Amino acid sequence: MQRRPNSSSNTSTRWAWMGASLGLALAFITQAPAHWLTRTIEQASGERLLLPDAQGTVWNGSAQWVLNEGPLNTVASANLAKPSSTTALPTRVTWQLGPRVDLANLSFAFSATLASGCCTPQPVRVDVSPLWRGVRVQVSDHTSSWPASWLVGLGAPWNTIQPEGRMQLQTTQLQWTHQAGKEVNQAQSQGQLKGLAELQMQQLSTRLSTLRPLGTYRVRVQGGDAMTITLDTLEGSLLLQGTGQLEHGRVRFQGEATAAPDAEAALSNLLNILGQRQGAKSILKMG
Repeated sequence: MQRRPNSSSNTSTRWAWMGASLGLALAFITQAPAHWLTRTIEQASGERLLLPDAQGTVWNGSAQWVLNEGPLNTVASANLAKPSSTTALPTRVTWQLGPRVDLANLSFAFSATLASGCCTPQPVRVDVSPLWRGVRVQVSDHTSSWPASWLVGLGAPWNTIQPEGRMQLQTTQLQWTHQAGKEVNQAQSQGQLKGLAELQMQQLSTRLSTLRPLGTYRVRVQGGDAMTITLDTLEGSLLLQGTGQLEHGRVRFQGEATAAPDAEAALSNLLNILGQRQGAKSILKMG
């Protein structure tokens, strides 16, 4: 007599396989290694930002934070491509990634929280929110402090200037929005910045001058219908000033550098390097 297959047993087996597959998929997603994320960031930055020695997972991990001139500035050594100039922060950067839901405003964002012991008294949060035909990126209000020497890794002109000192960054209601479509204006289709970012170069020095420090300087980026940039001197013998704006996706900046009357001789060589000389002034220009 032929026995009928046990349908109940087959159903249980299928459910067991589905449960195991789902568990493996969840484990694969939640435990994805951190280097998957760091390599993606490195490629997106043109390898100007490197995150070696990644530990943890994509969602909760850490790595070193290195600035690099980029893949085009490498030297061949023993058949290996090595960056010709890099600088790393003295402490590792840690991150946490995950969704962030605001039920009160019925909004959703993908949130990244970043911190580094040397430089962020409080973690910095970046929220990426989807919009109709666009995206919004918001940075939490914060104040952080970074070594100016870190910029040397980016290559010219920083590897020539060799800056020393601290960079204090402060952001207030800073967000960038990009939308595309006929119903938005040209500025929005290219991206619009709102809020304020202020960078102070405090007690700045350079190996190009025996005068130390040169001074303290402030760069302000103000968002709005037209993004504006201002540079001014808070204190010091090297006097910097200038203004700029974002036009058609490109930054245009015009400024000048001069020396205080009692420091003209000590700063003459540095002024020659900073820009084209016009008498006592050095013209600073970008774009």
